[in-house]
Formats: sequence, structure tokens, C-alpha cells
Amino acid sequence: MPAALAALGTAGCLWLAGCASDAPTSRGEVRGQDFNAAELLQSEGNRFAQSAMVANQRSLLTLADKLYRRNPAEWRKTAATREAALAQVEAAMQTGQPWAPLQGRRDVGALSHALTPDFHGDRVAAFVLACADTIVTAHGGKREFYYLDGVDPQHIYNAARNMEVALWVLNTRRTAQGQPLLLANEIVGENRNLSFEREFGKIIGRLDLLAAYTTERYRRAVIGYVQGLLAAPLLAFLPVK
Repeated sequence: MPAALAALGTAGCLWLAGCASDAPTSRGEVRGQDFNAAELLQSEGNRFAQSAMVANQRSLLTLADKLYRRNPAEWRKTAATREAALAQVEAAMQTGQPWAPLQGRRDVGALSHALTPDFHGDRVAAFVLACADTIVTAHGGKREFYYLDGVDPQHIYNAARNMEVALWVLNTRRTAQGQPLLLANEIVGENRNLSFEREFGKIIGRLDLLAAYTTERYRRAVIGYVQGLLAAPLLAFLPVK
């Protein structure tokens, strides 16, 4: 037992040494999520999908905050403060509860409704929650993933394209008075505010990466199975007498 513990300790030290990095951290440090016992029921693919889901929801909340700052009239429709409105959006996003002004519409139907000029509710909340619901629907309606759970890479890919369309509509569609539905990206002279574009780009990039990873994972599983069949005759034991 002492020898086994010593070996384990040595392996741990070597692992930590291998993880050490001398890269500069002046602009931030990469961090993983804290360990959770539920991870024992998750494959590598499950963790990848769930981490991307968490990151995308975080990006959508960041977008909601930015949109509320540029469009304060929207949060005033549902809350006394911007922070209270953000808390409502986060709670609805985490639980998946329907957003009443969307009138029961979900995913892309909700997204289309939130971006119509005659929508009169809190457009920021409706838009962000419709984006979140579109992404969750593309993941099979799941926010957490365990063994036997899988995602359809084409659905994930389609969700990425839907985010591109949503961003384009947000930037181009106008009200009957010719005003933007929501103030977002801004380029005025030397002043450029493209933070909305960048945050959406992160979401689209994560979705595309997950779609590509899932496709490759399935492809490699098939190739591995075929390789196993081809190699089986070579791995058979030979008689020794």
C-alpha cells in the first residue's frame, strides 16, 4: 500500500509538472470548472457539450446586459432596475420557463416574434431568451449531458446559422419610424462599438466547434470499429505447441 501511494504521489507530481505553464497571465488566466461528482457520469463529449452550453448562456447574459445598457427603456417594461431585469432573464434561462410576452412560442418561432417591429414587450429579454431556447432545442432540449446522451451535429450547425441570421436581423431591421429594433453595434466616426458582434461570434464559434467535434467523434467511432474488425485476425493467439 505505501508503495502504491508513493507511486500515485509521483504520478500526481509529474502530472502537475506537465500542466505547469510559463505563459503570461497579465490578461487573465485560463480556468476550468470545479469538480462535480456528476462528472463521473459524463463522457468527454458530454463535458464538451455542457461546457459549451454554460459558456453560451454566459455570453447571452453578457449580451442582455449590454443591450439593456444601450436600451434602458426595455428593462423598464418589466423591472425597477436593470439588475432586476437581468436576474429575471437569468432565472428564465436556467429553468427554461416560458417568457409570457412570447405567447408560448419557442426556439426559432420565438426568435422571429421577438424581432418583429410590432413586438411591444421587453425586446431584450425576448430576444436573448429566444436565442437561448434555440440553442437548447438544438441540443435535444437538454442543458446537462450524461452517458447515452448525444447531440445531433446538424442541429448544432443549424443553430449556429440561426445565430448568424439573428445577429443580421438585429443589425438591419427597423421599426416603422425607421429606428433600429435595438441599439447594438455602433460605428460613428472614429468610435466603434462592435462588442455585440464579438460576443455573438463566440457563440457561433462554439456551436460550430461542437458540431465539428461531434461529427469527427462519430466518424472516428466508425473507423475504430472497422479497424478492430480488420485487426482481429492479427491479434489472435497462436498455438505454442
